[in-house]
Amino acid sequence: MAKKLRIDKVLSNLGYGSRADLKKYCKQGLVKVNGKTISNPGTQVDTEVDKIEFDNKEVKYREFIYLMMNKPDGYLSATFDKRDPIVLDLIDSSYLNFEPFPVGRLDKDTEGLLVLTNDGQLAHRVLSPKKHVPKTYYAKIDGVVTDEDIKAFEKGVTLDDGYETMPAQLKILKSDDLSEIELTIHEGKFHQVKRMFESVGKKVVYLKRLSIGKLILDESLNLGEYRELTDEEVKLIEER
Repeated sequence: MAKKLRIDKVLSNLGYGSRADLKKYCKQGLVKVNGKTISNPGTQVDTEVDKIEFDNKEVKYREFIYLMMNKPDGYLSATFDKRDPIVLDLIDSSYLNFEPFPVGRLDKDTEGLLVLTNDGQLAHRVLSPKKHVPKTYYAKIDGVVTDEDIKAFEKGVTLDDGYETMPAQLKILKSDDLSEIELTIHEGKFHQVKRMFESVGKKVVYLKRLSIGKLILDESLNLGEYRELTDEEVKLIEER
């Protein structure tokens, strides 16, 4: 049995209006629960059992949303910032009612897969250091990436603050003055990919996240675009 929620909160989350709007709509007789008109916006409802109607149309309730975004350069993975644009600026207001937040972060200048949700338990599991959920990145590197780098990353490298990373899988796509690679890491330290390459004397000049767990970025999404995840895709986020 689901926990009971105020009817105005349920409808507000689903985009039917603000709390103030819903108070007015209840007085106008637009809200029904189990066929009975509800005038009190504070009425408690069980979203799994009760039939909710708004303006004589049944309301389909859901508690959580899960979005996949192809994050563009220039946006912060945050829910608020006074100076810079944030990824929530790209989201339609109908989703903002659910108060989604990024699962983890991508740097302002990093592109690629970003998951946004209001499911705090899922986010905690994905980000938990004990889970070691893999994340794969594509990067362009200023410098020739070599087999020695592959071996170093397989053992784990020491970052500038003395932290020793877990073993990571480095795949060289192109080795030249400007190299191209894919890197899979199993933790999420601050600026980790950039700092790992700095530890071997090289610099990341472009970075894009391709996957989290077994969830792969939908390449049909242009930068700044997003879509809802399917139920199966939600499960893939945590798989190793």
